[in-house]
Amino acid sequence: MGRVTGKIALITGGASGIGLSAAQLMAKEGAKVVIADFNEAGAKEAAAAIKAEGGEATGIFLDAGQESSIKESVEFTVKTYGGINVLYNNVGLTNLKKDLDVVNIDLDEWDRLMDVNAKSVLLGSRFAIPHMIEAGGGSIINTASMAGFAGDATRTAYGASKAAVVNMTRYIAEQYGKDNIRCNAIAPGLILTPAAKNSMPQEMLDIFAKYNALPYHGEAEDIGYTAVFLASDESKFITGQTIKVEGGHYMANPSIGDVQAWMASLQG
Repeated sequence: MGRVTGKIALITGGASGIGLSAAQLMAKEGAKVVIADFNEAGAKEAAAAIKAEGGEATGIFLDAGQESSIKESVEFTVKTYGGINVLYNNVGLTNLKKDLDVVNIDLDEWDRLMDVNAKSVLLGSRFAIPHMIEAGGGSIINTASMAGFAGDATRTAYGASKAAVVNMTRYIAEQYGKDNIRCNAIAPGLILTPAAKNSMPQEMLDIFAKYNALPYHGEAEDIGYTAVFLASDESKFITGQTIKVEGGHYMANPSIGDVQAWMASLQG
């Protein structure tokens, strides 16, 4: 307990999934949390639940595709709690119907995903950094994705936007490190958020499980705990890094499973 006591955190996309887990855990560890989400009712409900458990949180509306809304969320945080020490740029979108391969992708969808997934990280940081400098420093955490490191048959814009987040994390860390501002990213693999559970058939989950090094899938709190670590002073000498939280899914030669099966067949 108390790993982030006294810190003020703004978490975007915090009404559900990964963002909600991070909000709950940061509040449990002593932070005052602003939960900003397009689902305003969900953000307020999450904040009320945190308060009922003895934490401090407020839920507000955020449209991460609008510069003015992002600025207002930062200003609200500073006005309500007196500053901002932690910014968790977690909001993100994906669209399996329109974000396709390079030839067939909807170009309007490309623009929308770049705005929400990448530009919102830039803008959130742009508006929070002056306040962090005034406070003597802070921690910016960005949600990237393993899609930013590996190619796929679809989701071209999503992967490109998350790759942008990975590199922007390095730029922010370099540009504002001397102001005692750290910037790191978290790259989740498949995480069993409610949205993932509701949208992915068991057959798809089984395919992912086959290639995990660990015998289980990730949960939202696996990312939430990583965010708490990066928000806390425990990570004070870590900056510009992207921590991959993906159960070892991407670390091995992708053909190793088939090679092992082939070798076993020769012995049988």
